[in-house]
Parts: sequence; structure tokens; C-alpha cells
Amino acid sequence: MNTFPDFPESVFTMPESAFTFPETVFTFVRNGCSRSPENALKPIPDKTSRKIKDLLVRRSQLLEMATMEKNRLQILPKNLHRSIKSLLKMLQAQIETITRQIEQDVAKVDHWRIKTEILTSVPGVGKVLAYTLLSELPELGSLSRKEIAALVGVAPINRDSGKLNGKRRIRGGRHRIRTVMFMAMLSSIQCNPTFKRFYEHLKDQGKIPKVAIVACMRKMIVVLNTMVKNQESWREQTV
Repeated sequence: MNTFPDFPESVFTMPESAFTFPETVFTFVRNGCSRSPENALKPIPDKTSRKIKDLLVRRSQLLEMATMEKNRLQILPKNLHRSIKSLLKMLQAQIETITRQIEQDVAKVDHWRIKTEILTSVPGVGKVLAYTLLSELPELGSLSRKEIAALVGVAPINRDSGKLNGKRRIRGGRHRIRTVMFMAMLSSIQCNPTFKRFYEHLKDQGKIPKVAIVACMRKMIVVLNTMVKNQESWREQTV
């Protein structure tokens, strides 16, 4: 007959901590990955927001196709120019149709229309950027400066280790917003005195143009976030 040795009761008793999840786990779930704002869960968009987002994506696709055809116009032989120009004309008509459709949809929703008016009051912020922010960044106006910058992906991330000070880099975030903002900032540093001065100041400090533009983008999204939060239009004192 097999006999089993007597083991202490503690061997068969699981510690209470084994059934207890760390509080950080629940905080992580409750806050939607709050430790990494750029990965935070996006609110589920309504039907109008989804439609406008799809139209914006399609508009970007058409613009990209038009750019490709314009490039071909420069390198392909003249006997193909007629075909390329015909396609460019069709693409331009499609872009204009979709742009009108976006504007009509935005005008139907009061809070979209009001926010668009606030955003486009900033010199250099056009309707495309405004619509992109409203559809891709519904959190605009409800987060802090650091949170909104991290969510877009324009907050510099430290790369330090011990005594080593690494370069600050941006990462993560919502790339489509960054792409549209980058193009808008190229215009803003030309027509908006506030961002132009800030850009020139950064260059005078030795920042390369791309780094200076990203810093301006961070400043812009923080300003836009404050404007939407306070429901106020652009004025230089806002910055």
C-alpha cells in the first residue's frame, strides 16, 4: 500500500496574491492604455464621422494618383501626354466632387461646423486639416497639452540610459494626422507670423528644418486643443 508523506499545509495553500491582479492592470484597462497615450483607444465614431473619414481617405488617394500622373507627364514621351492630361482632368473633377460632399456633410452637424470655424480661424489651417482632426482626433479639446501631443505623435520621447543622453525622437501616434499637419505647417510658417517666428527661432538655435517643423506641429496641436476646449477663435494672444 502506497503511503504519501505528510506535507505542511502551506504547500497546498495558494497565496492570496496569486488570485489578485496588480492595480496597474486595472488602471491600464480602465484608462485605455493610459500609460501610452498614443495607443489609447479611440472613441467609436458616429455614422457621419465615419463617412467623412472615408471621404477624406479617398480624397487623399485621388490626390496621390494625380501627383503620380503629373510626374509621369514630366518623363513620358509627348505622344502619351493626351492620355495623362485626360486622366488628370477626371481626377481633378473627382477631387472637387468629394470636397463638396465633405463640406455638405460637415455643414449638417452643428458641433462639426462650429469646431471647423474655430480651427480654420488659424492662418495656415485649412478645411482639410480641420476635417482630418475632427474625424481622426475626436479627443481634441478634452485632453491636456502633453496627452494631445503624445496622441498625435509629436511629443519628443527620451532615449536616455544611465549617463547616456540620447536624441529625442517622436514615435507612435496617429500618422495620418501628422502627415496632414506637416503639409499644413509648411504653409503656416509662411503665412502665420506666430509660427513663422517660432520656426525661425528654432533654426537660429541650430535645429534642422524638419525638427523645427515638428516642434511647430506640436505647438499648433496644443494651441488648437486649447481653442476647441475654450470654444474660442484664433488670436495671437492664444499662443
